[in-house]
Amino acid sequence: MGYDSIWHFLFLFVFLAVSVVLYIIPVWRIVSKAGFHGAFALLMLVPVVNIVMLWVFAFTKWPVERGAG
Repeated sequence: MGYDSIWHFLFLFVFLAVSVVLYIIPVWRIVSKAGFHGAFALLMLVPVVNIVMLWVFAFTKWPVERGAG
């Protein structure tokens, strides 16, 4: 069974679908509640960029905080 079999592609599709549901949707909601555009959550799928974005979200002043103060 090679990597070009239908089972391989089916497994990849299921894996990507589950990762979107379990990872991207919650991050999208958190980022949106923080006041950023939800599409920033898609950057969490890019290696190294996800770590940088985590640090950016952790240490930048969120738009929600700017409006409250």
